[in-house]
Amino acid sequence: MKPRRNVLLVNPWIHDFAAYDFWVKPLGLLYLAGILRKNDYSVRLIDCLDSRHPALNSYPEARPPKRKPFGQGKFARQVIPSPNPLRDIPRSYHRYGIPPTLFQKELQRGEKPDAVLVTSTMTYWYPGVVDAIRLISQSFPGTPVILGGNYVNFCPSHAAMYSGADFIVPGAGERGIPDLFKSLFGDDFEFQPDPDDLDSYPYPAFDILPGVNQVSVITSRGCPFRCTYCASHRLNPVFRRRNPEGVAEEIAFWNRTIGVRDFSFYDDAFLFNPEEMAVPLMREIQRMGLDCRFHCPNGLHLRSLTEDIAFLLRKTGFTTLRFGFETSNPDSQAATGGKTTNQDLSLAVRSLRHAGFSPKDIGVYILCGLPGQTADEVRETILFVKSCGARPIIAEYSPIPGTALWQEAVAASPYPLTEEPLFHNNTLLPCRSDRLTWEDYRALKKLARENTFENE
Repeated sequence: MKPRRNVLLVNPWIHDFAAYDFWVKPLGLLYLAGILRKNDYSVRLIDCLDSRHPALNSYPEARPPKRKPFGQGKFARQVIPSPNPLRDIPRSYHRYGIPPTLFQKELQRGEKPDAVLVTSTMTYWYPGVVDAIRLISQSFPGTPVILGGNYVNFCPSHAAMYSGADFIVPGAGERGIPDLFKSLFGDDFEFQPDPDDLDSYPYPAFDILPGVNQVSVITSRGCPFRCTYCASHRLNPVFRRRNPEGVAEEIAFWNRTIGVRDFSFYDDAFLFNPEEMAVPLMREIQRMGLDCRFHCPNGLHLRSLTEDIAFLLRKTGFTTLRFGFETSNPDSQAATGGKTTNQDLSLAVRSLRHAGFSPKDIGVYILCGLPGQTADEVRETILFVKSCGARPIIAEYSPIPGTALWQEAVAASPYPLTEEPLFHNNTLLPCRSDRLTWEDYRALKKLARENTFENE
């Protein structure tokens, strides 16, 4: 029998000009923790982004942030020097999350790990990853530090060279970690989920997070669309779905065992073919009598939203609705993937309004800063969204390596995108031009924020 090994999982800081907690949880790490426990590993997680850490009150440099009643809110933050490539940007740069001294105390709590697994998300957040790995390596010399996540997936050479990790694991961790642990320790994983059957996965280990007040849920992996700006199909080339009854059972489990009421869906295609997933899931939630609120920050598809589904969303407890629209320009819609049209938005908003959602409830994402995009296109899109009776939300474009739009972004950007991931940062508007300037952007942000629904 193999010895029971200790594995530490770390969700590192965000280093950026701006960041906000839209129900963010390290879901990949939590799924991996569930799989490790199934194989008799002891797991512990340090979440550097834990804004509800009880010790934050003892650190005046990181005041406990304001939180909102549904589980979202600000991160704790500290101003830090900007990285050299970003020194000319006239904005304060922050470390979002717990202070490093608190992180070091957390590292020393508990038994010494046999391995440390670190995740990563946005490519341009890698400085927080590097800092976390440096402190981990100082605390546990000789212990293998293993890095996975999106930074590794999109910038593997950069991650291998600069992260400080002993090993990088591209792709799904549940596929790469068993082979690596076999090489490092001679361990065999007796339990491994079937990657083609998402219902074979154990629940993510939310119970190892302290004071959980919201749970993130996925009903699928991948996306049936191939939008040119999106990397979903690179991360998950095949679109796979769970059983809707199984998803409802998971929601009921967290609701009844730890009292969670707020759930966020991070799917890329929750409303695609709604009779396969969204409709049976919502009906099962209602049948179970669950008193929950549901949030969709990732952007729902508009095309399938009928009046019946709008009423079903309302009745089931869907509270935060966000939709991916991107642009009202028909040529741009077709060129970027053709997932939606102006008519789709108009009909969907009308249905949602009839179901009782107000304009401020219906957030519509508009991409700003695409290569070659003009300020007029963004302005017209904002006005069109408002005319439909919804709330426009500017989403600044971030170039992602390997997407269909990547080479066009590289050619359009004044920054060396291929050399330095920091320049992928959407705050920079990496593909801005004289057709969409900083001044244009500020005016567009102001236009989007102007409330035209005060009497609604």
